[in-house]
Amino acid sequence: MCRRAERHVLRVDDANPKAVRHLNRFSDLLFILARAANNGSAPLWEPGQHAALVG
Repeated sequence: MCRRAERHVLRVDDANPKAVRHLNRFSDLLFILARAANNGSAPLWEPGQHAALVG
């Protein structure tokens, strides 16, 4: 959900750059915490894989 919010904020013409940066950092943190919560049992993330599925 955080990445989705980040994309919505980026669509706003007068988006605050600091808000965009903070949303990006927060979504990165959530990604890292989710990986840690899975104890490394989740498959490795492959860049671009989701984009190919959404197509």
